[in-house]
Amino acid sequence: MMAAAKGDFSKGKVSSLILRLGLPIMLAELVHVLYNIVDRMYIGHMEGTTGTQALTGLGVCFPLITLIAAFANLCNTGGATLFTIARGQGDDERAGRILGTAFTFLLLIGGAMTVLLYLTAPWTLRLLGGSKTSLPYAMDYFRIYVLGTIPVLISLGMNPFINAQGFPKVGMVTVILGAALNIALDPLFIYVLDMGVRGAALATVLSQLVSAAWVLRFLTGKKPPVRLCRLLIDGAQLVSVMKLGITGFTFKVTNSVTQAIVNVMLKAWGGPQSLYIGAMGLINSMREIMSLPINGVTTGGQNVMSFNYGAKRYRRVSEGIRFVFLGGLTINTLMWALIMLAPQLLVRIFTRDEALVALTVRCARIYFGAFPFMALQVTGQHTFVALNYPRHALFFSLLRKIVLVAPLTLLLPGLGLGVEGVFWAEFISQLCGATACFTTMYRVIWRKMRNSSEPAEV
Repeated sequence: MMAAAKGDFSKGKVSSLILRLGLPIMLAELVHVLYNIVDRMYIGHMEGTTGTQALTGLGVCFPLITLIAAFANLCNTGGATLFTIARGQGDDERAGRILGTAFTFLLLIGGAMTVLLYLTAPWTLRLLGGSKTSLPYAMDYFRIYVLGTIPVLISLGMNPFINAQGFPKVGMVTVILGAALNIALDPLFIYVLDMGVRGAALATVLSQLVSAAWVLRFLTGKKPPVRLCRLLIDGAQLVSVMKLGITGFTFKVTNSVTQAIVNVMLKAWGGPQSLYIGAMGLINSMREIMSLPINGVTTGGQNVMSFNYGAKRYRRVSEGIRFVFLGGLTINTLMWALIMLAPQLLVRIFTRDEALVALTVRCARIYFGAFPFMALQVTGQHTFVALNYPRHALFFSLLRKIVLVAPLTLLLPGLGLGVEGVFWAEFISQLCGATACFTTMYRVIWRKMRNSSEPAEV
């Protein structure tokens, strides 16, 4: 246990280490999801039709919010992984350069994105499906939300460096502090001060500021083995971080692209005033909730696999892959059963509009129809990243979203499925893309790690 607390994952039972890391990470992600979900809950329950229209407006914002998170992934996917591998190799000096470079890059890219997204918001939100009724709500929310770009990049991008050093509970507190503030401020700003969606956005921005402050306070303090000491750009480390981090970045960017295509197609086939964009927004919220458990397991597993890969403890890497796969498959199957049997339990969290509830339930059963297969996708994807296989990770990120989802979203509605073809596109991509990703990971990595002559313990 002490080894794990100091970030040494080469000792102890692999499954216990993953759970010890994964459970706090999962709880932290749960609270992070509350940032946006609480906004949607309060907004969706606004009086009359205002709540439904405002939810649709937030759905229009999703691609841009996802794009912001993509730049955090650019640093935390590549940076935290290479940081952990360096620590497994005993090279804390290089790990420190990686940490400083990732932080400096986030500051630079965050400033540029804030200006660019704020200025182009009217055009981009209209392009992403904003209608006469939903665009004002989208503008009110996003133009305030985007002012918190730098804090959200710091909290999302740097928190994994806390987890990677064996402090998952501190990482959990990072998000809980901000989320608790968000939950408290939402009703005050939305209802008491009558700010509506602008109040929800303001509460989120203030919450992100608190989370970012906590991250910086810890990483610059005395507890972490590798501290954030200075601003720097190490060219060699930045190239390595970008090379591996492009996977996480591409995953988020392709999500943003496909969400944009989905919104455009839902507007084209469902009508500009239809509820389909609102339904997709609720499905995205449900997906965030359903993905929390497996995200905790895979993130904890990724840290353990990266460290042991750096330490050349290959059989422990194999044990980590097996635990992540079996745990993820069990979790996703349970989540799938919940959606198939009682989707209303999740949908009614966000809205009281019975027409929107009925539509979301019908579409969610299609969208999540192959959800257990996503355990194969995330196991393969996280293993490629954890062991520094950037080309494989990038390929399978592009395969599912760009090669499968995007074309199918454009084609299926015109092949007799109508607007619901948009939701069938996700179903098909989960079956095909996830199977291809996992099969390749098994052949390229898992079989080799499993048959390694390295002992499980020293």
